[in-house]
Amino acid sequence: MLVAAYIGFGNSVVRYHLPYVNMRKDKVKVKYIYRREEDRNLEGEKEREDLYEGYIFTSRLEDILEDAEVNLVVINSPNSSHVMYAKAALDAGKNVLVEKPIAMDYEETKELLEYAKAKGLTLMPNHNRRYDTDCLAVKDAISSGKLGKIVELESHYDYFRKPFMKEPAMGMLLGLGIHTIDQIISMFGTPKAMNYDVRSLFFESGADDYYDIDFFYDDMKAIMKTSLLVKTKYPRFIVHGDKGSFIKYGGKHNSDVVYTEPIQVELEVESEKDWGVLEYVDDNGETRIEKIPSRPTDYGVIYDGLYETIINDAPKLVSDEEVLTDMKIVEEAMEACK
Repeated sequence: MLVAAYIGFGNSVVRYHLPYVNMRKDKVKVKYIYRREEDRNLEGEKEREDLYEGYIFTSRLEDILEDAEVNLVVINSPNSSHVMYAKAALDAGKNVLVEKPIAMDYEETKELLEYAKAKGLTLMPNHNRRYDTDCLAVKDAISSGKLGKIVELESHYDYFRKPFMKEPAMGMLLGLGIHTIDQIISMFGTPKAMNYDVRSLFFESGADDYYDIDFFYDDMKAIMKTSLLVKTKYPRFIVHGDKGSFIKYGGKHNSDVVYTEPIQVELEVESEKDWGVLEYVDDNGETRIEKIPSRPTDYGVIYDGLYETIINDAPKLVSDEEVLTDMKIVEEAMEACK
């Protein structure tokens, strides 16, 4: 059994962690939620905590670190504090799941991964967006073999709105971008070469809010684009192979849904109208058009993987090599923006 303690109680915890963990009570027990005293004293927060029965809310980090039953600490604090909390948890003999990015740069990320490895503990980022329904659909389309040899993949995550980050100096690459980079790395591995077009459309500070990044593999290229100035609806993924093409528009995402706390989610499959479309030439030379059934978005798969790694010594779902590749690309892209 994983006995988990959370550091932080923001949107990420209540929307992307607890609802999926609560579906896995045979594998994961949530014992603590750590919050700063000043956050707990805000108007309405004590009443909000009362909605979450069975959890121990505390402002003493020692309650978590000194509890021998806790074997997993999940860090959902601001990015700049990830390393501090992760080291404290590792020093206390706890495995760690941390919201991306693990650290603020490549070298610090590498050092922290090595620190965990030396202690014989698991440290992994929460790259849950590998399990978005659209990303899963692309993987299913490619693995079907009907596209033939893949020559190009295009990934878009676009908006038409003013910047939404609370920390504009950070930009979007360390927030949204690292997720979409990781999706590509999870499909194709480490690229042979990269090309970066990274800009600042809104920020005088030069923080990135637009990027067009090319990943080059032997005979294949992946393109990742994000902009805050795309008004028209655009496919989330486009894939071309030597036998056909696949297009997937983004379906409903749970960040777009208004919930009341404590949030409960159902693993619902998208409506068929939102399924991705595969058009290809079959072995008889006939053109076929079919839809790839969507799988539900289930962010709890991360916890399934952690359970297997921590309890049964299975390989991590997100390898250290993938984490470092993600971070190296983010760092190079941010440098390109300068």
